[in-house]
Order: sequence, then structure tokens, then C-alpha cells
Amino acid sequence: MRVRPPPLPSLLLLLFLLPSPPAVSAAAAGPATWEALRAAAGRRAASPVTQEGAAAGVLRRLLPTHAPSFRFQIDHKGGVCGQSSCFKISNVDGSGKDGAEILIQGTTAVELASGLHWYLKYWCGVHISWDKTGGAQLASVPPPGSLPRVKGTGVKIERPVPWNYYQNVVTSSYSFVWWDWRRWEKEIDWMALQGINLPLAFTGQEAIWQKVFKSFNVTDSDLDEFFGGPAFLAWARMGNLHAWGGPLSQNWLDQQLALQKKILSRMIELGMVPVLPSFSGNVPVVFRKLFPSASITRLGDWNTVDADPRWCCTYILDPSDALFIDVGQAFIKQQIKEYGDITSIYNCDTFNENTPPTNEPAYISSLGSAIYEAMSRGNKDAVWLMQGWLFYSDAAFWKEPQMKALLHSVPIGKMIVLDLFADVKPIWQMSSQFYGVPYIWCMLHNFGGNIEMYGVLDSISSGPIDARTSHNSTMVGVGMCMEGIEHNPVVFDLMSEMAFRSQKVKVEDWLKTYSYRRYGQSNVEIQKAWGILYHTIYNCTDGIADHNKDYIVEFPDMSPSSFSSQFSKQSISPARKHPRFFLSEVSASLPQPHLWYSTKEAVKALELFINAGNDLSRSLTFRYDLVDQTRQALSKLANIVYLDAMNSYQMKDSSGLNFHTKKFLELVVDIDTLLASDDNFLLGPWLESAKSLGMTEDERTQYEWNARTQVTMWYDVTKSEQSKLHDYANKFWSGLLKSYYLPRASKYFARLSRSLQENRSFQLEEWRRDWISYSNEWQSAKDLYPVKATGDALAISRSLFAKYLG
Repeated sequence: MRVRPPPLPSLLLLLFLLPSPPAVSAAAAGPATWEALRAAAGRRAASPVTQEGAAAGVLRRLLPTHAPSFRFQIDHKGGVCGQSSCFKISNVDGSGKDGAEILIQGTTAVELASGLHWYLKYWCGVHISWDKTGGAQLASVPPPGSLPRVKGTGVKIERPVPWNYYQNVVTSSYSFVWWDWRRWEKEIDWMALQGINLPLAFTGQEAIWQKVFKSFNVTDSDLDEFFGGPAFLAWARMGNLHAWGGPLSQNWLDQQLALQKKILSRMIELGMVPVLPSFSGNVPVVFRKLFPSASITRLGDWNTVDADPRWCCTYILDPSDALFIDVGQAFIKQQIKEYGDITSIYNCDTFNENTPPTNEPAYISSLGSAIYEAMSRGNKDAVWLMQGWLFYSDAAFWKEPQMKALLHSVPIGKMIVLDLFADVKPIWQMSSQFYGVPYIWCMLHNFGGNIEMYGVLDSISSGPIDARTSHNSTMVGVGMCMEGIEHNPVVFDLMSEMAFRSQKVKVEDWLKTYSYRRYGQSNVEIQKAWGILYHTIYNCTDGIADHNKDYIVEFPDMSPSSFSSQFSKQSISPARKHPRFFLSEVSASLPQPHLWYSTKEAVKALELFINAGNDLSRSLTFRYDLVDQTRQALSKLANIVYLDAMNSYQMKDSSGLNFHTKKFLELVVDIDTLLASDDNFLLGPWLESAKSLGMTEDERTQYEWNARTQVTMWYDVTKSEQSKLHDYANKFWSGLLKSYYLPRASKYFARLSRSLQENRSFQLEEWRRDWISYSNEWQSAKDLYPVKATGDALAISRSLFAKYLG
């Protein structure tokens, strides 16, 4: 059912474009410090003409028909924005000869792109998301020559805080690993449109390390045992593992370095400040022989099954050793040599996976000072950007004295802390604003790149405002630090806006305009559905990190005889040993998938979506959301069916077990068919993009193994013990369900049934051996999977709703 769309400009002025106050400086850092940092960034910035051209390039790639309709102007003299970062949207006076209708002015090209996006959103009803979440809805844009006018002298939006940060250190592996320049160009455009001006830029660093380590007499064969494979580079960089999935070919190193140069060049053209890596202490094992007097420590095991030395364990050079400064300085200088003097901000997370050997504050302070010295000797303007997750995950160690020792080990203003999990567990509240150190309020949201509808919209819409306006706030930015991207577009749309919002967002009202923009028209059923989704799926308040553990994609590795038939919910908390990258249950009982909402209410929202299908079925954004909601509803149902099967087994009810087994396996097949109806839920593109980067047959084979392994077993196994990280990066992808998750469940349930028939206990180890053997073969296989969707998503959703949920 259609309703007349709201008048977007008036709705905008009433709800969204309230004047922003001037940007709030971090109290303890002081305005002088941040002006110095802005000045350092300004010295490295591209010229106004280059930035204006870069913003125009974003428009041409997004909406080529309207390229002449917009005029971009960098406010390099501060006549529009003053000392703040802003964009201003106004009308072009008269009918310009070049066809320009709208003038967008801004501090950098990022602000120009953000202003373009804001105008397209709230004057033209546009929605822009990743292609894999439905892409851009641009059909609502009026033709050139008839764009909506802006009232009065225009609208100016200021950033309330200077920085908008993007990425997690593992996003490069879970999402970006197989990207070519074409995909990266789209991502950088997306970043600019969302207002991101502080992106992590980790691509290609192994080529830099190769050159640096060779200057310390490390050979290529030594590095073969040091670098991880492409899909596992994030963890090799952090010193969690070495050589797993490797080695890296020279082709890969050269290819990624060339790609990084393109990435950085475009970021600079747009006025972004890239965050480059720095030395955290992780060194090849040969360093012990080359530098026998250096203080080098072998780290403990990180999630291997048997501490195989081929990938366990890694070595860290003590920051207090003089060699640390030499290596760190060399790495920074080599980056400057390769890329130019393009940034002053460097990431280092030495302590995220490596608790200091003593909690003595003086020692911790000396370590922090040494890490910063290595940076500053390479770049005198260096600023250390550090993830603050350790203060939450290892809170037993990082008490106030230890936190202060690390945070105050460098001059105030020379460190920025990412409050990584502020959307759920904000550290700024319990640390007196990080004891005066500037920080960025971040949304973590996702683990392992899992596909799960989830969010905390109320926290996102108010948390950054509460932090910025709190007493003695040292907040200097907002950020998105998800482990994987390309999911939950509503969450990222709202979070991106918080970079420009000075007041809390009324989410219910915002969602009405979101649904209009997302699908290009208003619809009563859709508005009602989003009202339900807001209060259910996107209203998680239990404080649990959402890591998808639905039984289809993370099948329990245990015997049903080992847990109680009373399937009470078990809380999930960070594992004590390696909290950053592995969440586990606090007990050995049956793991319970995270469920924080009424599935009954969520099914009502799905029914409303299906009812709206006749009006919206041609919309790619609608199709994505419909498939995603149907997938989630059926997956949660499968969890219940699994538990029913376990209860039947424990009651020795063979017929009940067979009934629930059949239903569970049928759900897996049906969900696979559903996912196959949308291009964005397919295994094939992941594997084909991996192979496309290979220049030899051996490389293509290696990259496909990396791609298959990351989303399944992840790490090492024995013949009878699965990887400790199995299914950490699980995906609801068609092809993966039928060829991997379905055989696993089938093998398990077949053995369950046989154990009842033969009146003997379930042979867990036999199943493990059978399953692990199958998984090893699947990881090394080369069979092809579709890269294009088949089937009618709406018809399939309707059919499955009637079959299971109606």
C-alpha cells in the first residue's frame, strides 16, 4: 500500500538540520595541540583544485547524469567554516552556463562528498549502501535542471568532533583481502560520502616489511616462515600466528604494494588522513640468531590445537630494547620513502595480545615511551593511534595505575585511543575520559564478518552525544570498527551520520525517512515493519557481543550425552586467553546462540515486508532486506529444531529424533535456496575474487584454500580435533550451506540415529574424524559455485514463510 511521500526538504529542516554548535575541543588535549595536528595534516593535504576534482569524481562515478548539476568549492580560506570542519549546501545563483544548480562548499573533499550525500539523502530521497547490501537507491533523484532548491542562503553542517575513523585491524582480512582497485575505488567513494576522514590503510605493508627486514639481514626464506597467507595477514601482523596459509609470493607483495599506492593517492586527493601501521615488536624467529643479545620473547600459544611450531608461536622484540627503536624507525621511514610524507598518524597495538610481563607502572610507562620514540624518530609529527579494547578485555590487568602509565607515557595529544566497543561497553565512562587522553567513540558491532541482523540503534544515536557533552570530555571523533563489513546497512547509515550530528537522533522518526530512502517510496507496511525491527532486532541491550552462533553455521562440537536436557541460556563473555579475536562460552554446556529479541515480533515484521513485496519487488535494496530477514527468521527456527532433536535423543525417542533431524536438514536446504536468489548471499564471488588475484596456478590454488579455510575451519586441526576457531568467520552464503554445513549436520544426525538404533553411546570422536576429513577435502577442493542469483526472492520468501512461519 502506497502513501504520499513526505516533503523531504521540510522534514529535513524540522528533524535533521538543526544548527550544530562549534566543534568541541578535547579538554585535556587543549585546542593548541589539535590545531598543531590540523596544521600538520594541512601541510600534507592535496591542493584545493585537486580536492574539488576528487569530489567531482565521486559524483561522476555515483550519478554521472548529474555531474554538471553540482559545483564543488574547497573553503581553503575559512570564509564558510571558520576553524571548524563543515560543509555548506546552497543554490547556484541564476542559471549557470555549466548547468550547475547546487553549490557545495567544504573544508576538504570529504566534506564536499558528505555535503553531496546529505543533499541527495534529504532533498532527493537517496540511499547509498554497499553493493552487497543492495547498493544505491538513486531512482528518486529528479532529472538535471529540476533538482530541489535549498531554502534561504543555504544549510551549513559542522562536525562536532574533528575525526571520523574507519576500520578494525582485522577488516583487511575478513572483508578487503581479495579486493582489486575497482572495488577499492568504490569503497573509498563510500568512505568519502559517509564523511570518513581517518581511515586505516594497512594494505601492502608486507612489501614494506620485506625491504626493512632485508636491511637487517633477514632472507626471503626467513620471511616465508613469518608472513601469513593472504586471508590470515591480520593475525600474522599482530603476532598471533606465523606462516599459516603462506608463504606470500613476490607477485602478491608487488601487487599489494601497487594497490596500496593507488589507495593512498585517492585518500589524499579526497583530503583524508590515512592511518598507517607502525612497528609493534613482532619479528621473524631468525632475529634471535641475528641479534643474540636482543631481548626477544617467544609468545604463548594462540588458539592452535597442538602448538605446531610451523605456525605457533611468534616472537616479540621488547620495546625497551634499543633494537626496537631502530626497526620501528626504519619501518616508518621506508613507508615515507614509498608513499611520501602523507600522514602523521600511526597505529600500534603491542599490548592487545601481549600482556606486559609486570604490572609495575614505571615499566609500562617505559614501554609506551619506547614505542612512541620509534614512531617519532621516523616522523617527528607522529601521533600514536591505539585500539582501547585491551582495557575492557583484560580489565583485570589494566587497572587505573597501569592505564595511566601507558596513556601518559607519551605527551598528551600525541596519542589517540579508540574506544573500540563504546556502543556496548564504553571505557571512557570508567576511566575518567581515558585520564585526559583524546579518544574516538567507536562502534564495534560485528565479529568475524558474520551475517546477522543486529544493532543497538539507541546507543548509536545517543552515545557519541553523551560522550562529547560529558564533563571534561576528551572525545575527538567517532568511528566504525567492525571486524567485517557489508551487512546491516541501517546501522552504518545512522552511525555515519553521527559524525555530523550535534544532537541526539530520534530514531523512530529517522527510520521513517530511512525506509523511504532505502526503497525509493513510502509504504505503510514497511514503515510498520521498521518500527518493529527498531524495537526488536535493532534494540539489543543485553551487553553481549553479537557473534553469530546459530547452530546451522556453528554446529556444536560435542556429544548430546554431555549436556543437560535443560537448555538454559548461557551467557557469553570474552575468553580470558585471547579476548580480542575469540569469544567462547563460559561453561562447557551446550552453547546457546545469542537471542535478544522476540522472534514472534520479528516474524510480524517479515510478514509486513512480504505483504509490501508487490510494490517493492523490483528494488534491489528491498530484495536484500527481505532475504536477510527471512534468513534470520528461519535460522532462529532451526536453533529450536536442533534443541528439539537433542531432547528427543536424550529421551531415546528415535521417531522424534528422525522428525526433527529431517526438519533441520530441510531448513538448511531451503535457506540455501533462499540465499541463492540474491547475488549478495553467494559463496561463489568470495572464491572467484580470491582466485582472480593469482597470477599462477599455484597462487590461485593457494588463495582459494585461504578463502575456503577462513570461512570454515579457520585454523589448524588434528585428525580428531577441530580448530579452536572453527566457524568463527561463518557465513550465511548459498553454496556454503549445501556443500559444507549440510554434510556436517547430516553426518552428525546420522550417527545420533545409529547410536539409538544400536543402543550405544554417541561416538563423538568417530564423527569428528569423519567430519574433519571431509572439511580438509572441502578446503582443498576446486569445485565451482554460482556467482549470479537464481530464483525469485519474493516468491521463495512467501513460500518459506507459509511453510515454516505462517
